[in-house]
Amino acid sequence: MDQIKPIYLIKKMKKFTLLFLLALLVSSALIAQTGTIRGKVFDQKSNAPLAFANVVIIELNAGTLTEEDGSYTITDIKPGFYTIEYGLIGYKPEKLFDIEVQSSKPTLLDVRLTEEFTTLTEVVVQAEAFKRSAESPVSLRTIGVSEIKRNPGGNRDISRVIQSLPGVTSTASFRNDLIIRGGAPNENRFFIDDIEVPNINHFATQGASGGPAGIINVDFIREVDFFSGAFPANRYNALSSVFNFKFKDGRDDRIGTTLTLGANDVGITLDGPIHKNGTLLVSARRSYLQFLFDIIGLPFLPTYNDFQIKYKYKINPKTELNILGIGAIDRFKLNLDADDTENKQFILENLPINNQWNYAFGVSLKRYRDNGYGTFVISRNMLDNSAIKYFKNDESNPDNKILDYTAQEIENKARWEEVRQVGSWNLSFGTTYEYAQYRNRTFNRIFIGTQKLDINFESDLAFHKYGAFVTASKRYFDERLEVTIGSRFDGNSFNSNMSNPLTQWSPRISLSYFLSPKWSINANWGIFYQLPPYTTMGYRDNGQLTNLDLSYIRNNQSVLGIAWSTSTSARLTIEGYYKDYSNYPFLLIEGISLANLGGDFGVVGNGPAVSTNEGRAYGVEILYQQRLYKGFYGIASYTLGRSEFRNIAGAYVPSAWDARHIANLTIGKRLGRDWEIGVKYRYQSGLPLTPFETDANLVEKWDRNNRALPDYTRLNTLRNPGFGFLDMRIDKKWFFKKWDINFYLDIQNITQAAVPQTNVILDRPLDETGRPIGGGIIQNPTDPIAEQRYLTKEIRDDGGTLLPIIGLVISF
Repeated sequence: MDQIKPIYLIKKMKKFTLLFLLALLVSSALIAQTGTIRGKVFDQKSNAPLAFANVVIIELNAGTLTEEDGSYTITDIKPGFYTIEYGLIGYKPEKLFDIEVQSSKPTLLDVRLTEEFTTLTEVVVQAEAFKRSAESPVSLRTIGVSEIKRNPGGNRDISRVIQSLPGVTSTASFRNDLIIRGGAPNENRFFIDDIEVPNINHFATQGASGGPAGIINVDFIREVDFFSGAFPANRYNALSSVFNFKFKDGRDDRIGTTLTLGANDVGITLDGPIHKNGTLLVSARRSYLQFLFDIIGLPFLPTYNDFQIKYKYKINPKTELNILGIGAIDRFKLNLDADDTENKQFILENLPINNQWNYAFGVSLKRYRDNGYGTFVISRNMLDNSAIKYFKNDESNPDNKILDYTAQEIENKARWEEVRQVGSWNLSFGTTYEYAQYRNRTFNRIFIGTQKLDINFESDLAFHKYGAFVTASKRYFDERLEVTIGSRFDGNSFNSNMSNPLTQWSPRISLSYFLSPKWSINANWGIFYQLPPYTTMGYRDNGQLTNLDLSYIRNNQSVLGIAWSTSTSARLTIEGYYKDYSNYPFLLIEGISLANLGGDFGVVGNGPAVSTNEGRAYGVEILYQQRLYKGFYGIASYTLGRSEFRNIAGAYVPSAWDARHIANLTIGKRLGRDWEIGVKYRYQSGLPLTPFETDANLVEKWDRNNRALPDYTRLNTLRNPGFGFLDMRIDKKWFFKKWDINFYLDIQNITQAAVPQTNVILDRPLDETGRPIGGGIIQNPTDPIAEQRYLTKEIRDDGGTLLPIIGLVISF
């Protein structure tokens, strides 16, 4: 598709640049302001307040002790980023990095310390710079909110920030599809404060998870736990990754406001107390891309809105209630006047009009006891997705309709979890229940191979899901060896293949051994299951469910790694992984595994399928990560991996996500006077490519499909060239008495790289302005109609676009 030209963006940003220069002129006259850190320190299991705990700001070598109720306050802190360490005899010390102190509002930090049950040794006496989990000693990365906000090219979008980590890639620079360790985009699961959120992107691909822009407002995020393997037993239905988003609590002193103006949207966030024991966070954002796209003549005009809310109520010192809501409304229309190039005409002729809305809403109740806590969660989520397309966008004739699709996914969920400390054992167990509904109305006129197909059906599906889990952890040999064993069982009422939870038994074991205070060896093995997408389960032919023999997708995963931590808050990890897939849906019409789809707009899996496909992904990841140290921070990672699935002949071939080499480097520096600069470079090998059908230009076939289709008998036999992106970001902050400003310049794709795209179009004459005119030219009009062919040609878009973005964040 056409790219956004930098000159247009620069013109539109002149006013913001003038404001920026004006701020620079007056900044020297500002009076320095100070901020405050306050919060409480609790026992991790019982939530009892911890008195006389040390709270120290490392960079300032200053701090305080907690009061009898666990509370603490540190005042007169210069705004900036700090490392905060918490310690108390008998508890493991805790260290928080990149904590931002602002003058506009207090920094609220409630911390829970874990009690030690054995004599402390040198191995565990120091606070760890990076989060560890007994259940997931490998493949766990924790990302702080400051890392998300400052990431060059990240555009304050967590999905783009994740792409800096090892084993992660995406299909295109303008989409948020997450390809984790060679797995498809539909293999990822997302949770926010214990509540599952099926989708975190606008204009998501149904049956997968990607989209062009993230829904989650980064101003809500406290931190993100990203699991690329070794998934906790209380997180289910995932094969490639699990994300645990943790939202911050609203401020408790007064109502505060944050205004943001970014590359794609404008937003407002409000947070503050609404009564003595309750705080509220609420936000709304709206895109303005549709206006910009119209001005610069792009053929599509997307509009999105999103909304988020978090309410926290402390019923008593032992009980707290959280209410969470997140939703989006996405609208899309074609700009039919933008047809002055062959590429734009191709987009207009093939892109359907797609509209979506979705939401997730949930309530969680947490109750603390002396030896642990319990959590009960109820939630509901819904996706409504529709798409319609007419041949050559001519709606005057009903026979021109080639696509009319409407679907809804609805899930009602309940989950109960318990965490207990029994002597030196850590135990967790719980159950899950869901009632799922899926409705689908599909009309699709296509021509595949030698078949003319009119897919036309309605489906209404409802069934129950259920599951249970248990996990136990303990340390041995003076706490050098940590062992976790667990099991999970899942089932549903869709068919007899999946109804017995014992059939989907998911055992797993994790081991972590400390060779020294800085070195450890870690390993995990487990079997994980995921339900096929609703689009596949609900497909009907002649009124009957077609895919009644489907099974859970199974993934047998093994991970082995070594980790080294330094005294300067840095770490080096090397991990090897192997993923063995079975029971993957194989799509009968296309003749390919569902594992090869999901990286583009639309719907995947909406057709007949059988659970017979197999695949594998394996590789080695290297990660070096430096926390903020003397003003510097950075991440360097490299992945060498393979991803393969069986083709229609039963042979292993590269999957659509087989990026052999992935390298990332991010470096940042905090400068004086609250300036900051960061650069990021990403390189990956080109993804595999399937050639187009050789008979795609048959008149009958083209008039139905309006485009060339991939020839899946030659699945992924070609490969695109590799590509690299260079991004840079510059931040400047000003702090006033009760408000502050963050102004940033984010320059994306300085190298003007692009993911190569090739399309086949009709070879039509051009007018004097270069605009394609007329219909298709038949190269053999005297042949029988079934043998007539259009003249076609390939167009290729290898050019990328340098994209300068100016953003403004105001908090008060």
